Amino acid sequence: MDHNPPGKELLVETQDGICVVKFNRPDQLNAVVRPMHEALAGLWSQLAADPEIDVIVLTGEGRAFSAGGDLAHLEQMGLDTALRAAELATGSRLFKEMLACPLPIIAAVNGPAVGLGCNIALMCDLVYMSDQAFFADPHVSVGLTAGDGGAAYWPLTMSIVVAKELLFFGGRVSPSRALALGLVNEVVSNDELLARALTVARRLADLPPQAVRSTKQAINLYLTQASAGVIDVALAAEYESFDTPEHHAVLAKLQAAATRTRDATEPIR
Repeated sequence: MDHNPPGKELLVETQDGICVVKFNRPDQLNAVVRPMHEALAGLWSQLAADPEIDVIVLTGEGRAFSAGGDLAHLEQMGLDTALRAAELATGSRLFKEMLACPLPIIAAVNGPAVGLGCNIALMCDLVYMSDQAFFADPHVSVGLTAGDGGAAYWPLTMSIVVAKELLFFGGRVSPSRALALGLVNEVVSNDELLARALTVARRLADLPPQAVRSTKQAINLYLTQASAGVIDVALAAEYESFDTPEHHAVLAKLQAAATRTRDATEPIR
């Protein structure tokens, strides 16, 4: 069964019960735009309904896992309130669908995992991280509420005071700190990462499937119940934060920096 979305923003390939899903905008560091966001939100129930799939491995094409929200797309969301509402509703659906998916999901974090990309990685059931990767959720530092998973999910995976520190300041979480915080199962050299994730996936696929899936669903009840309502409150606050002058000021700086970078790389005619 082909689960690839029409625009190929995701690459989905299944072999011997293991489904590998790749973010597929490598030239943009796999930054998320609306078609990818929509495809991700609907993917988990699709894969769970496929009898040929036992385990999912999620990674990124190229040198990044996912750089989070695409800058041009964030600009559009600031201007178009209908688009913004639709995207944040998609974010809520993605969060809930990932928690509800009965299949085990393994993240192979092959490079930077930022913003939404970071939150998707940390919501996976097992997380293997490249020694060249890092996590970061910079929502607050760009004037936005940490609504698409950070505020709802991070306090369930680490100390609340550490979650607040990381979300307030948006700093990078190195592989060693991620391991110390218990955010990842293992740090692996970059060239061995996917092979390691696939080895673990095969071990999971060889276990009794009903026992694996029911155990995951029972454990995820803790997460579902603890986050119930929080994600929607946080996303509603994120919607409002798009209209704040602080966010507009940060966005203008990012736009100017992107313009300077483009100008610097433009060939002389």
